Amino acid sequence: MTNAQAVQALFQPFSIGKLSLSNRTVMAPMTRQKSPNGVPGPDVAAYYRRRAEHGVGLIVTEGTVINHADSSNQEGVPFFYGEEALRGWANVLNEVHRAGGKIVPQIWHMGARGNVNEYDEEEIANIVREFAKAAAEAKRLGFDGIELHGAHGYLIDQFFWAKTNQRKDRYGGDLIARTTFAAEVVQACRDAVGPDFPIILRISQWKGIDYSARLVETAEELKQFLEPLANAGVDIFHCSTRRFWEPEFDGSELNFAGWVKKLTGKPTITVGSVGLDGDVSTFFTKGNGSGIASLDGLLPKLANGEFDLVAVGRALLADPAWVDKIREGRLEELIPFTPQSLQTLY
Repeated sequence: MTNAQAVQALFQPFSIGKLSLSNRTVMAPMTRQKSPNGVPGPDVAAYYRRRAEHGVGLIVTEGTVINHADSSNQEGVPFFYGEEALRGWANVLNEVHRAGGKIVPQIWHMGARGNVNEYDEEEIANIVREFAKAAAEAKRLGFDGIELHGAHGYLIDQFFWAKTNQRKDRYGGDLIARTTFAAEVVQACRDAVGPDFPIILRISQWKGIDYSARLVETAEELKQFLEPLANAGVDIFHCSTRRFWEPEFDGSELNFAGWVKKLTGKPTITVGSVGLDGDVSTFFTKGNGSGIASLDGLLPKLANGEFDLVAVGRALLADPAWVDKIREGRLEELIPFTPQSLQTLY
């Protein structure tokens, strides 16, 4: 396979349900904290429109929180509830669609204050309803789907982990039982949006405070974990890793997204330091992870069907035209990521 053929794999169309993408690139969700009082303004709309104008296949927004007391612990994080915030998101959506792009909100709950044992079943049912309300609002506004944030130690992920989920009811127990909350969230969102509205679920092994954490150690455990989620109505799994090129289990070259696709038959998104010379652990450090790396290790895997879509984070943060430049072979024009890229909403 020549390099040109490999690059072409990134620019093949992709469809699922009512979602049709012109290429396989995805803007990864990246928290920006630029929405005062939870309301995304014209600057946020322009930020996402700029990526759509330059050919990103699918934009996944930064995390947007549901209407629950514990859902946010950071200033400037956007809400996905309330008239003013939803009006702001409607403007973001319109700007992206006018530029020919597709966009889904990432729906988020940052997590329990300690561990999920503190919530009684009535409170859990309320949280599930709020996820479903957010999903319904996304469809009402005209978004192209939703992504549920089930990774990195946030609420949905807290239910997955024995360390943060020591419940004795149906939401706790073994690995399969600990998927119950997530499956109920997915099912409630599916009921709210109908059969053809795409639901993406972001999952991970690693946590924000522990890059070596592993929820499952074997492919068989991963299969057990994924089955209830797939059955509940997940259309696409967004498989977050620090380094997309690392095999997930011994004895196979498949990465996390490759294994999830193999085990579920569902489309997957790979992500993890795409196009960069440093991994996610250097995101906030100075002088690291700011160079430009080849895509040679990525594109043959995509062309071979190991996964279906490729999410790009910091590279797109620094360079809104990253996708156009890759497609047109203008690699010498790529703008490298630096920590200063985090300071502005460009």
